Formats: sequence, structure tokens, C-alpha cells
Amino acid sequence: MATPQITPTELIPPAPTASGPAEPTGTVPAGTAPAGGDAPRTGGPAVRLPSLTGMRFPAALLVFLFHVSLPAHWLMAGDANTTLFARLTEQAGGLGVTFFFVLSGFVLAWSARDGDPRTSFWRRRYVKIVPNYVVAWALAMLLIASGTAWWRSAATFFMLQSWVPDYTTNFSVNSPGWSLSTEVFFYLCFPLLHAGVRRIAPQRLKFWIAGVIAGVCATPWLATTFIPAGDVYMSNEPGVSGLHLWFAYVFPPSRLLDFLLGILVARAVMLGRWRNIGLVWSGLLLVAGYVVAELPGVPYLLAQRAVCLVPCVLLIAAGALADASGRPTPFGNRAMVWLGEVSFAFYLLHFIVLSEARDLLGARLESGWAVAAFVVAECAVSVLLSWAMYAWVEKPLVRRWSRSKAKASVTTKAPGATTAA
Repeated sequence: MATPQITPTELIPPAPTASGPAEPTGTVPAGTAPAGGDAPRTGGPAVRLPSLTGMRFPAALLVFLFHVSLPAHWLMAGDANTTLFARLTEQAGGLGVTFFFVLSGFVLAWSARDGDPRTSFWRRRYVKIVPNYVVAWALAMLLIASGTAWWRSAATFFMLQSWVPDYTTNFSVNSPGWSLSTEVFFYLCFPLLHAGVRRIAPQRLKFWIAGVIAGVCATPWLATTFIPAGDVYMSNEPGVSGLHLWFAYVFPPSRLLDFLLGILVARAVMLGRWRNIGLVWSGLLLVAGYVVAELPGVPYLLAQRAVCLVPCVLLIAAGALADASGRPTPFGNRAMVWLGEVSFAFYLLHFIVLSEARDLLGARLESGWAVAAFVVAECAVSVLLSWAMYAWVEKPLVRRWSRSKAKASVTTKAPGATTAA
């Protein structure tokens, strides 16, 4: 079924919540019609998007599992098991990060409103991500990174590590922090990007979306063709150097394409220019894409950047449209929403937990069941600490500082953030 068209007046989003417009649990414009389905109620209160919050935890969990497989964190004795698990999770971290980058652009565009000053937007983003980031940075310096060179520590503190063409710097102190360094660049660019996307004629959005996807696919080729080869980054990927990885995977302008794609897709959905294939088919395509990414012969950087990109986009759009139509999803229940709300803190803290747990364990384990139980315990500890950071750092500061003084007296709920992991 063709997507119903929506009048421009129906596209005016409500005011952002206390934690800013980038919240997937925030509101969507009443009257936004889902592609290939029934239009949601119009004229009433705006519809919330719990499914997009719930999706964030599985994405963060993929990053967690990838980091579990790293040699520094691996718990199992023997190389065979290490190699198998590492192979199965080799693309998990890249998939999780790509999902977060696209999701960030999508929900920021979906919730943006006319007349919102750039400074207000930037203030909300600063309050949302910087306090958690600094707390995690301090914990990492205290527990696992005290021997880091001072200039690398300074680069990570000021969230500049993604701009340095050196993978040791990119992933120093608290390794997941590089994506926040990249995300800050997205936030600086968002007002300009969003204004530009809104000027695109609705019938031309599909061409822009296709062009950005093509640009993402071309990035690994550009890296390996034009960037000088340096030290090999992975022993089992001899064609991938640290410089190639930096340009194709870490470098903020390169990853800006993922973020822009999310903005474009959100705009297409809001204008009724999106054909929804639903959560089931989107999920199956994502699984199929991951299998393809893991196949021998698929270039590592292409698998990291592009193979799962379209399924991620389809899944995000399908989740938003399901919520807008009032249809329940597996991601929209209370447990998943709660996990999604703490997932930003989980993303920042889990690497520290894995590093400390490995040091405390000492000798590696012989039993696969013991390893599985230990990994579950590491995940549980990470979730518990994440809840504490969310409840005692993130949520209070967002409520206190993310609103302008003129609106500070208005009580609003602060749902979880949409920060890339």
C-alpha cells in the first residue's frame, strides 16, 4: 500500500522533553502516517516511541560481546575457542555503532522543532553526554588506564581522539569513548544538516538516501585506495591498516554519512515517502546482513561500515512506525525501555568492567559453562553500575540543566538518550 501523504501542519513536532530532542522515548508528530499501514490517531496527544529506546540495549549488547572477545578480556583457555568466538562477534561492535549513529540522526530529525535555537540544542546535548563521559573517563584513568601517555589522556578527556589518525589514540583510556568524540561532531553539524534536508523536495529524498548509502559503501574503497598503508591493525586482516580503519570507521566526517542517513530517513517517513516492510522482515534482513558480513572474503571495512546499514535503517523506521500506529513491539515493553534508558551508561562503563574483571580473574577458565556464567555476571554488573550512573548522574543533571530558564518550571519526564555507542 502506498504511504498516505501528510500535510505540513501535521509535521510540527512537540516541544522537546527535558533531556532534549534526541530521545527515542520522546514524542513524534501526531498525524505521522506509517508507510504501508494505518495512519495513527491525529489531533490528539503526540505518540511516544518506546521501541526505539528498547532497541538501544541490544545494540549496546553487541558492542559488549565484541569487547568480551578481545584478547585482553577473553576468559577461555585455548586458542580454538577464542578464535571461534572472536570470529562470530567480529562484526558485532561495528553493527552496534552503525545502528547508534543512524538512530541518533533519525530521532534528532524526528523530534526537531521550528524556532529551537542552536545554542539550546547544543546545551541539551552537552548536558546529556558530557557528565557521563567524564565520570567514565575518570574511572578508566583510575582503574585501567593510569599508564596512558598524557597527551592521549588529554585528547580523550576533551573528546578529540577520533580526529587523531592513530588507532592507539582512538581507542585509548576508555575504548568506547571514541564514538562519543565522533558524535559531538554530529551534534555540531545537525542544525545545518537538518535545515538542508528540510529543503529537499519530498520526491527527491529517495535519491539522496540512495546517494548517501552509496557514499558509505564507497568509504572503505576510498580508504584502501587513497590512504597510505600503515601498520596492520588486525593480524587476521592483513589488508587493513590502522590508518585505513581510522579513515573508514572512526574519522568523524566519514561517519557523518551514517548520521545524515538517519536524518534523511526520518524526513522521508514524516512526509509519507517511506515504504515500511515491518519489524519482522527488517529483523530478518539484519540477521542475513550480519551473516554476509561474517563470510570469508567480505572485506573487513566494507563489512564494518556498509553490509548491515540498510537493514539498520529499515529496522529503525519500522520500530518508529509501529509505535506511531499504536502496535506493540518486542522492544517497547517496560523492561526493554528501562534497559534502553541505561544503555548509554552501559556503553561507557562495560569496557572498564571487562578489564577489571579479567584482571581479578587471573588464570583463564577451562569450562565453557564457567566462561558463559562469568560473562553473564560481567553484563549484570555493568547494568547495575549503569543504572546507578543513570539515576545519580545523567537523569538529575538533564532535569536540572537541559531546559532553558524560561521553561525550567515546567515538569517533564526525562527519557533515555540517543547517543551512539
